[in-house]
Amino acid sequence: MSHTVKDKTKLLARVRRIKGQAEAVERALQAEIGCTDVLMLVASMRGAINGLTAELMEDHIRHHVVNPATETDPDRARGATELIEVVRTYLK
Repeated sequence: MSHTVKDKTKLLARVRRIKGQAEAVERALQAEIGCTDVLMLVASMRGAINGLTAELMEDHIRHHVVNPATETDPDRARGATELIEVVRTYLK
């Protein structure tokens, strides 16, 4: 079973929140609110998309590359842990 299927409910909830944020941006533009407010809405939407991307990438690494929790080679486990941390940091 794919990890995206296993976590489907959680991932879909995140996507629905992002959809709601996109709709808020659309409403803000239609209402012609100030550009600062629109930019803040877009920034929060970008953060939500980055969070979803980081979660999907981390799960992909753990399920298809190497899972540091079960890897017997300590160097590979450490490398996978470091890669996951880099992904989290980069997409923060």
